[in-house]
Amino acid sequence: MKRNPDSKFIKVRCAKCKNEQIIFGKSASKVECLVCGKLLTESSGGKTVVKTRILEVLE
Repeated sequence: MKRNPDSKFIKVRCAKCKNEQIIFGKSASKVECLVCGKLLTESSGGKTVVKTRILEVLE
């Protein structure tokens, strides 16, 4: 019996420098852009609050 995980990885694009990053959908800390340092996500206890454009949800 195979279980489907609740958490997924998300590909996002930074609004400032257009860098694309893959992040965890339930990250426990804030995530910043690796290029310019702009805040991309914040933790909200469960799901991540995405502050930028989501390009793709990866399975």
